[in-house]
Order: sequence, then structure tokens, then C-alpha cells
Amino acid sequence: MSTAPLAGQVLVITGGAGGLGAAAAGVAAGRGARVVLLDRDADALARAASTIPADVDTYVLDVTDPAACTRVVGEIVAAHGRIDVVWANAGVSVFGPVDSLAGGEWQRVIDVNLIGAHNIVRAALPAVLASRGYIAMTCSWASFAHQPGHSAYAAAKAGLEAFADSLRLELAGTGVDVGSFHPGWIDTAMVTGKLETQPAFAALLRALPGPFGSVSTVDAITPHLVSAIERRASRMIYPRVGWALLFVRAALQTSVFTRRSREVAPEIRRLSADA
Repeated sequence: MSTAPLAGQVLVITGGAGGLGAAAAGVAAGRGARVVLLDRDADALARAASTIPADVDTYVLDVTDPAACTRVVGEIVAAHGRIDVVWANAGVSVFGPVDSLAGGEWQRVIDVNLIGAHNIVRAALPAVLASRGYIAMTCSWASFAHQPGHSAYAAAKAGLEAFADSLRLELAGTGVDVGSFHPGWIDTAMVTGKLETQPAFAALLRALPGPFGSVSTVDAITPHLVSAIERRASRMIYPRVGWALLFVRAALQTSVFTRRSREVAPEIRRLSADA
């Protein structure tokens, strides 16, 4: 492997205006990647690009619009001649019992996290096949560890992991690699915003045992994300204690492993109703 495997690579990141996408983009650009950031929020995209001391392209994109994904991918290929890496990282979440969520919220999480990932991957696939490149998807610990109040997010991420696993096999022999990334609780707005405004979410994290309820920093996970892209990893899990969840996945929904979650579930319902 080259000492600078990202040098000259065209790296496309959805959800690139903040959080993990923007942080990893800065590191990847520093290692020579030509970074292209996609996000719905034009102002946040501009702010993210301004923090990266390298040329960064930005495109405003709603990944739930398949036609827009096709159009933007075409513009990227026209500008750069290729796409080497596409990272389906756009994500949203809601927290609370199903019957406490506003109409359309559950569907929105599926549309962005799962359908949106399909839309950008499908649009970019011809270019990635041509470059024998890499496809990554942000799947989260939630793809294999399912908690009360997170049914939409867990369903979306479990589906996304299944998509990544199946696509990896579909593309065998093409030279394209597919990776699933599984962050735990990270101090992005998606987590910290809920901790600050939703007591039910804070109650869940307090109920989880030991490191499984801890919140890690974006700075801590970013090198692992970029390394996974460089290595074209099939799977990246951080914090590493999350590997334990993967290995005991089959047992995670048994009464022994769900005891704490079942005990806190009534409190989550009460706090969600009071909010």
C-alpha cells in the first residue's frame, strides 16, 4: 500500500457539513484526498469547507431525492473525472417511544439513513466501479444493539448494515470494497443535543452498563474513520468495546442482556410524555 493511500483520491461524503463527516474530511484532505462534501445545509457546508486548509468542493443535496443524487454525482464526475470513495454518512435520529413521536418522524429517519444511503450509492456506483474504489456506510452500534426509544434509528442502521453486507458480496470480483462503520455514542449534535434537551435519552445512557453508555469525542474517532477509508476496511467499530456487542449479537435481545433496558423503559415513556 502507498504511504499516502488517499493522495489524489476523490472522496465524496454525504452528511459532510458537520460531525463525523466534516471532521474526517479535514484529516483526509490533509492526507491528499480531494474531498467533496454533500449536505442539505448550504451555510453549514460553507462553514465546514472553510475549516479545511485545502480545496474542498461542496454540493447542496438532499439524499432522499434520487434524481438529485444522480445529478450531483454527474457534476462531480464531470468536475473530477472520477469518484474513488463514496461514504454514505448522512443521518438523522429521533428518540422516544413510537407512539410519542410526531407524525412522519419515524419515516424520516428511514428515508435519510437507509433510503438516502441507497440513493447516493446507487448513483455513484458506475463511477466507483470504474475506479475500482470503495463504498462506506455509517451504520452505528445501533445496527446490532437495539435500545428502547431508538426503534427508527435501530431499524435504519440494521437495514444499512444488511445493505453493506449484501452489496459487498454483490461486488465480489469487481475490485470495489464495501465497509460498514459502527460508531458508538459520539459527541456530535445528534447525541449532545438529545442529552441537553431530552431527559429520557439521558436516562437511557445512564442505564447502560459501564462503557456502553459512555460518550466518546469526535476527535477520538476521526483517525479510526480515516484509517478505515485508507485500508478499505470491511468493518470499523469505535470505541472498540463495541466489538463485544457484535460478537454477542445473537444474545443481545435475551432477558439477561435486556434487563437494564427493560427496567428503564417505563421511565423513558414517562419522561417522553412529560416533554
